[in-house]
Amino acid sequence: MNLLIETTEDIRESGHTPDDIVFIGSEYSGHSCTWDEFQLLANFEYDNGFGAQRIASDLIIVFKDGTSMWRYEYDGSESWYYSKPFSEPKVRKPIKILGGSKFAWDTLQEMNKR
Repeated sequence: MNLLIETTEDIRESGHTPDDIVFIGSEYSGHSCTWDEFQLLANFEYDNGFGAQRIASDLIIVFKDGTSMWRYEYDGSESWYYSKPFSEPKVRKPIKILGGSKFAWDTLQEMNKR
């Protein structure tokens, strides 16, 4: 997999262009680069499969509209994950419990309807 090609395709699929990018790097450490610099750095092949060499786990691309893409790993494979900005729910419901479920995948709604 070529990181630059993968990234360019995912940017396009998200409905953005490189002109929409406001930040590339790590929001934690402050490391960053421009899109032009990223194109040079990311033009290499890597194995995105299980147990392979990884891309920096804190790499994020942020767009003008507040959406972002960051590296995501699931079951040993990695790719870009796209996130829309937070939107406040129309109705707020009280939380009575945050944990203690038998199932790791239970949501707040599932835990609080009991």
